Amino acid sequence: MAMTMTGEVTLPAARPKVWALLNDPAVLKACIPGCESLERTGDNGFAAVAKVRIGPVAATFKGKVELSDIVPNVGYTIAGEGEGGIAGFAKGNAKVSLADAEGGTRLHYDVEANVGGKIAQLGSRLIDGVAKNMADKFFASFAEAAGGAAAAAAAAGPQAIPTRASWIRRIWEWFMSLWR
Repeated sequence: MAMTMTGEVTLPAARPKVWALLNDPAVLKACIPGCESLERTGDNGFAAVAKVRIGPVAATFKGKVELSDIVPNVGYTIAGEGEGGIAGFAKGNAKVSLADAEGGTRLHYDVEANVGGKIAQLGSRLIDGVAKNMADKFFASFAEAAGGAAAAAAAAGPQAIPTRASWIRRIWEWFMSLWR
């Protein structure tokens, strides 16, 4: 099953600082939800282990990530793949770019991914929701690393009035938590 995701966030730090944080395995490990380890395997490579729960399926994914098209303080392409045993696999790439913005740096990303196995059987809505939630958590943590707690609140965006879809998602998440 293929999935795409695009987004951007303004971080309250200068581009060189954001770039340094994007290339720091300790910072990334702390910001990636469920990440148990992230270690350099070369100049542009990393090995990662992350625990992920998508609805009733929980798995530990072991994978590798390689950076390419690196332009310091501007961006790079991330290509990665991970295996989660019988839960399935994930592979994909993301283009990450940085630009100056009022009050800091705008980080833009375009993600293309494919998932297979049990997780692909859960359906695109559930997987998309989990991916969006993980991205939101990552950027809130990353914004805090870049500029503090106030920055994390700003990166999370204004608190909107819950929509019908968000209430349904919350009820679904509660229901699925009963199965854990």
